[in-house]
Amino acid sequence: MKEQVIERLIRYAKIDTESNPESLTTPSTEKQFDLLNVLKTELEEIGLTEVTLDENGYLFATLPANTDKEVPTIGFLAHIDTSPDFSGKNVKPRRIDNYDGGDIQLNDELTMSPSYFTNLKNYVGQTLITTDGTTLLGADDKAGIAEIVTAMEYLVQHPEIKHGKLRVAFTPDEEIGRGPHKFDVKAFGADYAYTMDGGPLGELQFESFNAAGVKVTTRGTSVHPGSAKGKMVNAITLAIKFQNSMPVDAVPEKTEGYEGFIHLMSFNGHIEEAKLSYIIRDHDREKFEAKKAHFLEVEKMVKEKFGEDAITVEIEDQYYNMREKIEPVKEIVDIAYKAMENLNISPIVEPVRGGTDGSQLSYMGLPTPNIFAGGENMHGKFEFVSGETMEKASQVILEIVQLFEAQGK
Repeated sequence: MKEQVIERLIRYAKIDTESNPESLTTPSTEKQFDLLNVLKTELEEIGLTEVTLDENGYLFATLPANTDKEVPTIGFLAHIDTSPDFSGKNVKPRRIDNYDGGDIQLNDELTMSPSYFTNLKNYVGQTLITTDGTTLLGADDKAGIAEIVTAMEYLVQHPEIKHGKLRVAFTPDEEIGRGPHKFDVKAFGADYAYTMDGGPLGELQFESFNAAGVKVTTRGTSVHPGSAKGKMVNAITLAIKFQNSMPVDAVPEKTEGYEGFIHLMSFNGHIEEAKLSYIIRDHDREKFEAKKAHFLEVEKMVKEKFGEDAITVEIEDQYYNMREKIEPVKEIVDIAYKAMENLNISPIVEPVRGGTDGSQLSYMGLPTPNIFAGGENMHGKFEFVSGETMEKASQVILEIVQLFEAQGK
């Protein structure tokens, strides 16, 4: 199984599927169909049924039940796009067998060293797939795709493994927060689902951030600087004042665990107009709302001093903490936990410091915890994944479906 999942990851990683947050289409980039069409054919060839791909880039498929028991329909999901944070074009995955624990030369100029990336020490003796140092790898989430396809193929080839009806979904645009926006939960028809979109071995997550995006626009008046006294209003200066009113320590580089943050993503402008883009994140709904309220309080202060037209703050909620929707059916988390224990994997139950498609899907009526896919150092040139971890993720899928079947009546 390890070789199959590695081969799939490498093949999928070479297909450019980078999403684009500026695009208004779904999927945000037409090239995401390049992988979706490959996957559609592959799912049909391994023996899945009801394989459908719609115009918005949502690929669904079914593995019919082979048990007489009444078993919930379980879904497994992964996203096909890669992050626009770093180039996903011309990805050239490198395979390292029996990693010796030393420096990894990605190319003539770039080395990945365990002295800095200490997580490499966890993979001595394993097969690693890395980048060539010029692109990301795309294990987020092509590792998840490879794991699901490999598990489904194994189940088709081993009908002695009893399971209920299984559904598979591969979705676009997760990296830009739109993965479930046009996901047809009713058509998918699963009772519960799991995203294979986590990080290192053992990750099991059913809590995510509450998330919002904020766009701030400041407006000024441009006057020749030689005669600007009492007349010029500098939008850049207003924007800086606004940013300086944000909490100093509630930023990504100073927070961890359950600590939320306000993150300035971009800042550009000129004297007449400046724009700032933020994201707000917090696991606690009350603290999340307080962070949003702070933006509006600062907006009010700027308007009182410089006028109503001086600033506009637009806040848009993106997703909410999926814990609220998963806790009533916590048994789906318990089954995943048990599946890992049965495979001698130590479950690591921790909050997602981000979001997965499961965050939105849970609020759309499909409770969806998140399971490890294996990627490390994601969204950049130092990304890598272990073949052994990917194999274990596929085995977790197999164990989950058997545990559900064993509980059936």
